[in-house]
Amino acid sequence: MPEATAQPDMIDLDLESMAADVVAQAMKAGASDAEAVVQEGDEFSVSVRMGQVETLKESGSRGLGLRVFMGKRSASASTSDLTAEGIRQLVEGAMALAKVTEEDPFTGLPETNEFGSVGGDLHLYYEDVYSLPGAERIEWARRAEAAALAADPRITNSDGGSFDAATGRKVLANSRGFVGGYRTSYAGVSAAPLAVDANGHMQRDGWWSSARRLADLATPESIGQEAARRTLRRLGARRVPTQRVPIVFAPEVARSLIGSVFEAASGDAIWRHASFLAGKLGEQIAASSLTIIDDNIMMLPTGVGGFGTSPFDGEGLPSRRTVVVENGVLRNYLLNTYTARKLGMQSTHNAARGLAGTPGIGCGNLYLEPGTLTPDEIIAAIPAGLYVTSLMGFGVNVVTGDYSRGATGLWIDSGKLTHAVEEITVAGNLAEMLNNVTAIGNDLVFRGSVASPTLRIDGMTIAGA
Repeated sequence: MPEATAQPDMIDLDLESMAADVVAQAMKAGASDAEAVVQEGDEFSVSVRMGQVETLKESGSRGLGLRVFMGKRSASASTSDLTAEGIRQLVEGAMALAKVTEEDPFTGLPETNEFGSVGGDLHLYYEDVYSLPGAERIEWARRAEAAALAADPRITNSDGGSFDAATGRKVLANSRGFVGGYRTSYAGVSAAPLAVDANGHMQRDGWWSSARRLADLATPESIGQEAARRTLRRLGARRVPTQRVPIVFAPEVARSLIGSVFEAASGDAIWRHASFLAGKLGEQIAASSLTIIDDNIMMLPTGVGGFGTSPFDGEGLPSRRTVVVENGVLRNYLLNTYTARKLGMQSTHNAARGLAGTPGIGCGNLYLEPGTLTPDEIIAAIPAGLYVTSLMGFGVNVVTGDYSRGATGLWIDSGKLTHAVEEITVAGNLAEMLNNVTAIGNDLVFRGSVASPTLRIDGMTIAGA
């Protein structure tokens, strides 16, 4: 059995000094402005299937990205060669590209007075994600799978159990005096069992837990048992007739709807007029019960920073809380500096930056504010309808709002969950769906950077038998 080390061996470098030095080299080479980002990370991942290790991976990486400006011309380049020669070639390459690009009146760094970083410890990094010895990490994956397999004799196979741990560090520096950096950590455990019914039909589902620190992970046994429960309830699934009934989206699928709202409210889509929300700022675009927030400085109930929390955005602007939709009214688009200039507005500090390319737009902790009803109360109020537990495909058009996705779930009859449903499509229009939210659950839990409680939406169509 391969033995994992306590943590991938990464030589400690002063990334802040490196980023600042690269910016200085670019300015010396003739740039009017420059911005450098350095990222490093390490990762451990193990997956087991039927108790045997299938994959075991440990890796570490470092990379450097540079964006240079020559007036209204800009270019970017990146490298994993952090030697003096590698950095010299990076600077030369970026400058050469900038000289041949077209001018763009909207390009450029934010103004100097806009830069900043949220102070204090945001609790994004915990060393305990690597505290388990290698053999125990593998055992966590085994335990999650074993708990699922032991839950019921109808569970006869598995797509596996897994355990993951990772840490990362990011530093950003630019020629206008900003230098900032932060570290993050992650751990996760999952299981994905398969069950067979009396007719030999197989179903699969799964469950997972993720956290910034190992201490906040659910136990492998609880993950395996929940994965088994979700798999077993899919046995006997069948199609239902085409009809229009209330649809209840479970939290793990409702969050994709919130993600679609973010995409439609993104500055890139707005200035291109490629969104059904273009021109709707200040207007009622959803039910009055619906409030969506993007909070980049949020702390979870455990006192740990959210999965989308950071001290600054991809351009070095301090993280903040932005209300996207308030009581159904569209209050803000989500903007970086470039799209804000295009629209004659101010950045909402939502720049997202990788190593290469120009900053895009990303969310922090994006969520729908919870309501007061329990999921059981929402379901109990429905004579006939569908409880959606998973969605397939990418049938969401944010230009028109048209929505059509494959779905599986459980049929609601007289306010109770009955048989499983599969091979259907749920369809509607996002603009109408947002206005037809008739119930919001109280079960908001963050399993990632985008979260939603249970949602009931009326007026959608199920395309089935």
